[in-house]
Amino acid sequence: MTASIIVNEISKSFGKKQVLNHVSLAIEPGQIYGLIGPSGSGKTTLVKIIVGVDRPTKGNVRVLDITVPNLKLLQKIGYMAQADALYTDLTGEENLAFFASLFKVKKQEQKKRIAYAADLVNLTADLKKKVHAYSGGMKRRLSLAVALIQDPDILILDEPTVGIDPELRLSIWSELYRLKDAGKTILVTTHVMDEAEKCDRLAMVRDGKILTSGSPQELKLQYGITSLEEVFLKAGGKKA
Repeated sequence: MTASIIVNEISKSFGKKQVLNHVSLAIEPGQIYGLIGPSGSGKTTLVKIIVGVDRPTKGNVRVLDITVPNLKLLQKIGYMAQADALYTDLTGEENLAFFASLFKVKKQEQKKRIAYAADLVNLTADLKKKVHAYSGGMKRRLSLAVALIQDPDILILDEPTVGIDPELRLSIWSELYRLKDAGKTILVTTHVMDEAEKCDRLAMVRDGKILTSGSPQELKLQYGITSLEEVFLKAGGKKA
């Protein structure tokens, strides 16, 4: 089976500051892959390179066997960035319709996809409101709905549940499992350890390097401890 996402020896520097240092990973179809690590560890930079928003200093990325960046890939990738990229003078519904048309979703399919995405993130009742009236959490939910609007093969979600209440977070993860079972490839960044437990595989990132990777269970067995937080500390050479 060919991996959906292959990251090959990626390094990235901004001036003299090295943000990523020889990072490699492979993500299989039908897999939820988690990047975990503190703020500033390089997770968001890596995600931007995988999507094609940024270019590496060294190394290369292939998504669905196509070298990144490639405009054709954008049709197949649902991307939720940390910063909400929404049109605040439009309603939630108008934002979803705009992005659906951008991704060439057929008119007859648009209504169905908008209803599905809005329902998933519990925004159906607020679709007619202008986005400038949304709370921060509502904007995050709308950004997730946008990432799902064209039924992408690859979902790349950067801290998708920040500012979202626990009940809705469970609902979103339930849907991520369903999408995984449908063969979608999902890459999630998080610093929340209970979300890391929900991933099939993890890469623990610190200071631009992958400290260790494997399934949550494999990592706990490898380090002989029962907490992913302790694994992260131990892998980084710190006492748990």
